[in-house]
Amino acid sequence: MYNYDAAVSRNIGWVTLDEQNTLRQKRIAIAGLGGVGGAHLITLSRLGIGGFNISDFDTFEVHNFNRQQGASMSTLDRPKLDVMKERALDINPELNIQEFPEGIDSQNVDQFLEGVDLYVDALDFFALEARKLVFKKCEEKKIPAITAAPLGMGCAFLAFIPGKMSFEDYFRLDGLSEKDQLIRFLIGLAPTMWQRHYLVDKSTADFDAHKGPSMPMAVDLCAGIAGINALKILLGRGSVLSAPYGLHFDGYLNKSKITHRWWGNKHPLQQISFRIAKKILG
Repeated sequence: MYNYDAAVSRNIGWVTLDEQNTLRQKRIAIAGLGGVGGAHLITLSRLGIGGFNISDFDTFEVHNFNRQQGASMSTLDRPKLDVMKERALDINPELNIQEFPEGIDSQNVDQFLEGVDLYVDALDFFALEARKLVFKKCEEKKIPAITAAPLGMGCAFLAFIPGKMSFEDYFRLDGLSEKDQLIRFLIGLAPTMWQRHYLVDKSTADFDAHKGPSMPMAVDLCAGIAGINALKILLGRGSVLSAPYGLHFDGYLNKSKITHRWWGNKHPLQQISFRIAKKILG
């Protein structure tokens, strides 16, 4: 027989009973249930979050096996949303889950964010239009939004908090070609660009083909860092780095840094980084 209090009892000590009950009342929206999205859903379910709005229109394939929580022989060709919903409910059968199997667009984004306390971005790196739409709506609705990107063998984290710098003011993507937007998104996520130092096969980072390498360790790091910041935001406890500040941790290089770019991608250093990255990526 499932018992919520027993299931989350080992959280107590790092959070109080009252704080755990607060988390139980919270609802988080997660768009994308592949790499980081599946890991976010599982981590946050184990944290004791009580409700989720989840979205994904894709199915599991063999090339997902290296990093995606729900990818296995038994789930091949199954919808990611169905698989991950089952896994979350297997952890907490009392979860209230709203499903959006068609993905997120202008027709359903308001419903997707209805009653949501936090948005956790897990869209594919190349899904810029959907990402811009959701972050814009979060800004309008005053919903905090966070993104934790798996880069190399590390994680780049950014938070967009109501009343502070917005996603668009930070990344400044409007009016650019798709490829230039992707490069700006990349250097905005990780101004350090540490991961470029150990990419052994540069041909695998193909922006034109919407394809890039990703590691399981980075995905797990992202889930941890996003989960910690979700806790702090939802409980109003502890400091949260918000844009134009960010965090980049790279386990391969044994480095971590609080990144800081006044004016976001308009910062002179970012303009230089953009030109360098554009040259590297062709």
